[in-house]
Formats: sequence, structure tokens, C-alpha cells
Amino acid sequence: MIGPNLSEWSIKRPQLVVYFMLVAVIAGALVFMRLGRNEDPAFTFRTMVVQAAWPGATIEETLLQVTERLERTLQETPNLDRLRSYTIAGQTTIFVELKGATPPAVVPDMWYEVRKRIGDMRHTLPQGVIGPGFNDDFGDTFGIIFGFTADGFGHRELRDQVEAVRSRLLRVPDVTKIEILGAQDEVVFIEFSLERLAGLGLNYPALIAALQAQNAVRPAGVVQTGLERLSLRVSGAFQNEADLASVSFLAGDRLVRLTDIAEIRRGFTDPPQPMFRVNGRPAIGLAVAMRDGGDILALGDNLRREMRKIERDLPIGIEPFLVADQAKTVDSAIGDFTESLWQAILIIMGVSFVALGVRAGAVVALSIPLTLAIVFPLMMLAGIDLQRISLGALIIALTLLVDDAMTTIDAMIRRLSVGDRKDQAATFAYRTLAAPMLTGTLVTIAGFLPIGFAASSAGEYTFSIFAVVGIALVVSWFVAVVFAPLLGMAILKAPKLATGGEAPAPGRILQGYAGFLRFAIRFRWVTIAAAVVAFVIALFALRFVPQQFFPSSDRPELVVDLTLPQNASIHAAETAMERLDAAFAKDPDIAHWSSYVGRGAIRFYLPLNVQLPNPFFAQAVVVAKDLEARKRLQPRIEALLAEQFPAAISRVAPLELGPPVGWPIQYRVLGPDIEGIRGIAKELAQVVATSGGVRSPSFDWIEPSRQLRIQVDQDQARQLGLSSAAIAATLNSVITGSVITQIRDDIYLVNVLARATASERLSLDTLQTMQVPIPGGRSVALGQFATISYGQEYPLVWRRDRVLSLTVQADVRPGILPERVVSELAPRIAELQAKLPAGYAIETGGIAEESEKSRASVMAVVPIMIVVMLTVLMFQLQSFARLGLVVAILPLGLIGVVASLLMFGRPLGFVAILGILALLGMIAKNAVILIVQIEEDRASGLALRDAVVASATSRLRPMMLTALSTVLGLIPIAPTVFWGPMAFAIMGGLLVATLLTLIVLPALYVIVLERRDDRAAVAKQA
Repeated sequence: MIGPNLSEWSIKRPQLVVYFMLVAVIAGALVFMRLGRNEDPAFTFRTMVVQAAWPGATIEETLLQVTERLERTLQETPNLDRLRSYTIAGQTTIFVELKGATPPAVVPDMWYEVRKRIGDMRHTLPQGVIGPGFNDDFGDTFGIIFGFTADGFGHRELRDQVEAVRSRLLRVPDVTKIEILGAQDEVVFIEFSLERLAGLGLNYPALIAALQAQNAVRPAGVVQTGLERLSLRVSGAFQNEADLASVSFLAGDRLVRLTDIAEIRRGFTDPPQPMFRVNGRPAIGLAVAMRDGGDILALGDNLRREMRKIERDLPIGIEPFLVADQAKTVDSAIGDFTESLWQAILIIMGVSFVALGVRAGAVVALSIPLTLAIVFPLMMLAGIDLQRISLGALIIALTLLVDDAMTTIDAMIRRLSVGDRKDQAATFAYRTLAAPMLTGTLVTIAGFLPIGFAASSAGEYTFSIFAVVGIALVVSWFVAVVFAPLLGMAILKAPKLATGGEAPAPGRILQGYAGFLRFAIRFRWVTIAAAVVAFVIALFALRFVPQQFFPSSDRPELVVDLTLPQNASIHAAETAMERLDAAFAKDPDIAHWSSYVGRGAIRFYLPLNVQLPNPFFAQAVVVAKDLEARKRLQPRIEALLAEQFPAAISRVAPLELGPPVGWPIQYRVLGPDIEGIRGIAKELAQVVATSGGVRSPSFDWIEPSRQLRIQVDQDQARQLGLSSAAIAATLNSVITGSVITQIRDDIYLVNVLARATASERLSLDTLQTMQVPIPGGRSVALGQFATISYGQEYPLVWRRDRVLSLTVQADVRPGILPERVVSELAPRIAELQAKLPAGYAIETGGIAEESEKSRASVMAVVPIMIVVMLTVLMFQLQSFARLGLVVAILPLGLIGVVASLLMFGRPLGFVAILGILALLGMIAKNAVILIVQIEEDRASGLALRDAVVASATSRLRPMMLTALSTVLGLIPIAPTVFWGPMAFAIMGGLLVATLLTLIVLPALYVIVLERRDDRAAVAKQA
């Protein structure tokens, strides 16, 4: 017995205990209504993005002078897992990824360390480098997105309205951040004709300097009088295009207005910034992020109320549209899971009533809401919301928490049946079974330790399984020893005794089981051999169970990626998306869709694989009408992309569950030379394409693109008073344009961009004759001192830990799991790897890599789990022989796991592996209680075999009832995509393990203990 008898304390203070029951139920109900609701559990994105720009630099210069310098410093970051960098000419983007074992509380300190180290080395970067900048909010989720379209309004008018809406929505409770999507900044273009300037003798740099000087903001002083302070304000600042148009310049002895020598117009950035489209129409979006720990359902309600007010104030023609509504998704998901929870409760209650009878079943049934009522406040204290993982964990816990209550009530009924008083029967279970019940509870919780302490994103994602199940099981033990005895005192009645005051004879099932058990014990070696053979068969069959990391989400969205050739402009991406939009508009299975041009979708869903902004990239998020429509829609879109965009790399996929991966099949080629890794990657792609399960193999980068090279005759340029820097600045200002000043317009800063007229800047034919200003106010044609030719350079380069990296990526065919493809390709990849030159390597990425990392993080905790389980068991059993018996039973659960997964066609995924580890604790709990029961019966005077049979017979009903309630209670989540594999693994494993525990463990016990007793008897006689 553990300490004072809590059951005895409870039944002696019935009113106090009833008061605690009522408080628990009321508090639990109130807290349940206030628990936060979310779709997925929050997990820390251990990734920071570091970006720097060096305008005008080539990709090689950017790699060597910016990327390399930054990466050398970043490689010293504590807890660094890897660096990934993406470099284009003049810009570098570096992903700093910390190890999965980095505690979330330490991550902000690591980002501070990154900023400090980069700040210390910033002076070593080349002159002209802009930045570096930092983004450590990479994991922010914008679960609610509004799109605004306009009919009869310009883009600026629409943006003004959207900015006003944003200001109002920022005041809504729980809103922390709102990003604007698709807004185009206004620009005032001043387009000069360089030939005209030369004809008038005007100096282009002098004109620009004059415009900048007039618009500069400078203090003009403050006049102090005896009574007041008067600030002086000098006019001249530009408020609009008219102010620019009125500027005059001195040309010789006359004034020339700016409008006489240049065209002035207001437009939008050219090329455009990333664009946003809703249902095929240009739009501006507002993406709303919720504060940590907020309730997405409450936020959704608040936003809807505010938007109803806002819509009344919007002009007719501006229409808001709810593009992404995580609140609705969560409401539906939580509704489904809550329904599954109530179904599980009703199933378990039904099992209790049918198997135990009305009165005993009522006691067990009442223990369920009591336990849950205490669990909910503890979840709130632990900061655990109601989301996909915690709700599934509640259902798993629900199937386990009735075990202790059933054990207590079963023991109470047995004592009443032999004539004990109610108070004696109520305290008997605590005296005899409280310790093994607690041991079993702790061992079961220990089985979930790898889930709770796996140092990876997947482990953090599933942490609430461990937390919720652990809380629920500990609470269920207290309910079973404190509340259940008091409820039993009030509800149970003593069964009628048989003639002579003896307990009623066992029923046919118990008699049949007892007879079979005696037979199994008599032929105990055959029994053990049969169990071993079944286990070996299960190990062999395990290879036929499909492997999987995380399944795809069951949400109706499809993400459509379209990657054009990497030298394509954003205009090409926009044209491609317009063609896709036209096809989507005709598809009856599409409810609505949104499109992103020049960037990927903002993170509207926590595990989304967010794409980098690139002009050649476009992405659409297509929402099907339902799951079946999504399945029909995917092959149609894939066929459309293959037919209409053969030169593009496209992918259509549902949303992922778990940490984002992207392309499921990935192989990285690493090496020191670009041409070397290109050749290996092409050979590798041929190997990957030989797999029948692979489709759409591609590269993340490989092909060079064209460039124009201006070869300057330096001697001639110096004679003209020109330098390469001056020539580059002139070319940039003429062709691309340069920002010379800004107009301060309301809340906007509108850049004033000076460039050449369209005819002079857009024609390659006129590039040779482009006039370049030289000192003295004259100009000279570019072709007089430079030659123009075509060349090639790579548009972008990926590196990994400062080594060039080129990835071969592919999708898998429907019905085929990526793990199977990776296993099939492994021998051929190994052959290719063996032939590589020194310094080159092939690494497996994608789902295989993430799965391996996540499983490794779980397996790293398994030794701790084993030590904790063995320690808890040893405290209870205090015998190596008994401990060995429990350990010998644990692997037998695999027989049922393999059989169940194969029978129902479910994969062995990450979540299923967590279920198998948790199953070990459940099996150990049954074994411990059975061994303790045998020891109790032997201590009462029964012979060894009689004690084994009696104990196993007495434990048959509670053990089978617990297993049956667990199996039936998991039925509501068995069909789900995420929880199904774990549910089937636990259902099959626990059912078979319980049966084998009731047969194999008694046989093992007789083999071990009978031999030991015989040796002890011989020693005693000697």
C-alpha cells in the first residue's frame, strides 16, 4: 500500500469529497469553454533568414564577397544545424537553421547571437552592400486572409480603402500582425530623352542634383521671442506631380521647365512587386496573424463582426472576400474531434454497462467526466489548447483512463461477493492494487516519453500527446482511488451469495478460460514456442507494412506550384497565372482560389512549405468543394499543367501534416565546382527517373541564362573622362531607372524615378547609340568606347554549409509512398555515389531525411524510456525474475500491430511509431497487475499453479474490458488520416498483447518461478 489509504480517507469524508467532485465538474466545464482553439499545435521554427544586397555585383562576386563572408560568420552560431543559402546576382538569402534539440526558450537568444555576430563583421563586407537584414518571424501563421477586389476603382483607390480596413482590424482583440498582399507601390516616373538633353546642352547629373536639393527636408531654424517660439519653414517640397512639373532649370541664358525636357507620369513599380489575385481577379489582400495562445474561433468571430461593419462603409464596387478562414477550418475540425470524443465516451460507457452491469458500469461511467473535468484545467495551466494533437490525445487518454476505475470496481465487486462490508470492499483495492495500479500508470506514461522529449520539430509538434495522456492517466489514478470508492459505496449492491455463503460459481467463459489456461501451462514450452514463432512471423511481415512520415492533410486545399525558366520575368509568371485562372474558373469542383505571382502563398497554415519570392515563380491555393472533389481535381490540374506549360516545373499537392518538406523525393549533389555537380545531377536524375513510382523529376537550379556584357575600352573611356562606375550608373539610371527623391503623399512615400524614355531604354538595337553624358555637358554614344555581346551566367545558386548544392527533386505517383521509392532507389544511388570524384557527394533529402531525423530524435529518448520503465517496475516487483517476465511480454504487442496495419492497409508512420512505443507501457501495466495478483494469491496459501490460474481468471474480465474499451474507444479516430495508423496500431497491438499476456505470462511465470521454488525447496531440505 502507498502511504495512507486514500480510499478510506474518502469514504470517511463523503460530503467533502462530493463537494470536490462538484467543484471539479463545474470548473472543468467552464475551462473547456475557455480553452484556446487552434488547428495545429504551435511549434518553434528554428530558422532565421539573413538577407543582404550588393546592387550591380555579378553572381560570382556576390557568392565570394557576400554569401561566403556571411556564412563563415554564421557557421559559428551556437546550436547550428545547417546553413542553406540562395544567391542571385547582387543578392543573397541565407537560412540559418538550429538543431531540433534547441529548446524553444533558447531560440530568441540564438537569434540575438546571430545579429550580434553579423553586426561585428558588417564592416568587412564590400562597400555598397545593403544590409544584412534579419527575419526571425519566419514561422508566423496568417490563418485568416481577406482579399479585396475593385470594380471601377484604381489600384491606389483600392489600396487606400484596404489600408483603412487594416487600421481598423489591428484594433480587434488577439490580432498581432496584418500583412498586405499584392499592393503595388506608386512611382512617379521622370523619363528623359538623353538625345534631347544633349541637344540643349543640359547636364543630366546636375538636373538630378537640383531636383534633390529642392525637395530635401532641412531645418530652417527657430526664432525665439520673449513670448513664443516660431519655426521657420522653407517651401519647395514636392507634394505631387504638378510640383515636379513646375521645376525650371537654367540652360544657357534661359529657363527650361522639366516638362519641356521630360515626360512626368505617375504609375506603379516597374517591374511589378509580387501580385495577389482572387478568383482570377487582381486584388489586394490582408493576412491576419493571431497572438500566441489566442483562440482562433474567438478571433474569427471578432473579425467577422468587424468586417460586417466595415463592409457597410466600403464604396460600392470594392468587394471583400474571405480567402482563407482558419477559424472555420478549426471549428469544423474541433467539431469533428469533439464529436469523436463524445462517441468514444459513449462507447466506453456502453462497454462498462454491458460488461459490468448497470450499477458497476455507472461508477465507471461517472469516473470519465470526473477525470476529464480535472484534466481540462490542468491543460490550461500547462498552456495546451484544443487542437488536432491534443484532441486526439484526449481520445487516446480516454481509452486508457477507465482502466484504474474498472480495476477498483472489479476488486470491490469481488470482495462484496465473498461477503465483505461495503467499507471493507471499498478500501480493499487501495490496500492491494493501488501500488501496482500506480506503477502501471507510470509505466504507461513512460511509454509516451519519446513523444514528449523527442528533440525535433516533429517531436515538438506531437508533444501534447505525451502531456495530455500523462495528465489524464495520473488524474485517472486519483479518481479511481478517491472518488470511485465513494461512488461504489453509494451505487453498488452486494451480489447474492450462493448456498453456504460462498461466492457464486464462475460462468462458462471463465471456466472455459481456466481450462484452456491449465492446458497452456501443462504444455508451457509449446505455448512459449508458439508465441515466439508468431513474433518472428510478425518481424518478417513488418517489411511489407508501408512506411510513411506524415500523411497529407484532409483539408480541401490543393497547392499549385508553377516555376518558369529561372530567367523569366514576373510578367511571364503573371501571364501564366492568368491562363491558369481561366481554366480554374471553368472547373465545377473548385469552390474558390487565390493566386500569388512572384512569390509563394503567405503562411496561412502552420506546416505550409513557404516558397521564396522570385519573379519566375507563381503559386495558387485552390480550395475544392470537398475532399472527394479535391481527389478528382488534382489529376486534372496536373494534366493541364503538363499540356499547357511543358517548359515549366509544376507540382500539385495537398497540404502537408507535420513539419513542412516540399518535394517528397529529393537528392542533393554537393561539390566544389558548378560544372561538376551539374554533370552528376544529370546522371542522378536519370537514375531517379528509372523508378516506376517517380514522376516529374526536376532540378532546383541548373541552367544558365543569357546576359548582355558591356566591354568598355578603358583607355578610350578615360580620355572621355568616364569610369566604369559612371558608365554603370548611367546605364542603370537610363534603363532601369534610379530613385532620385520622394514625394510625401498622405501616409505613403512615393519614389520619384528618373530613367530614359521607353524608346531609348527598351530597344536592344538602340543600346549602341545610347548617349552617355561626359564632363563638360556633352554626351557620346555608348558604341564609341564599348562593345556589346551576349554571355551566360547562372541566375541563382544554392549552397549548403558553404558547399555548392544542386537538388534533384521529384514527386511520386498516386498510391505510392515516398519511403518505398527511396528504398527502391537506394542501391542504384549507392552505386553512383561510389563512382563520384573526391569532394563530391550525394545526400538524401525530402521526406526520407526528415523522417530519419524525427525517428532518430524519438529513438534517442527510447533508452531513457526503458530505464524509467525498468526502474518503476523494479520498485514494484523488486525481483529480477518478475521484471524479466514483464520485459519478455512487451515485444508480443508487435504481433497485433503488424497484423492490424497489414489487414487494414495502414502505413507505419511517425505517429504510428509513437503509438507502438506507448503500447509498451499499456502491456507492462497489465503484466504488472497480473503478477502482483498472482503474488497476492500465493501469499494467501494457494499453490503456485492454482494461484496462477486463479489470478489470471480473476484478471480476465477487467483486462479484457480495458482492452475492449480501448479498442472500441479508438474507433471514432481510426478513419482519420492523421490518427488512423496510430489507432490501428494500438487497437491490434493491445488486443493481441492482452490475450497473450493472459496465456503466455502465466506459462512463463510457472516456468521461471516453479523452477526457482524447486531449487529453494531442495536447498531447504539440504
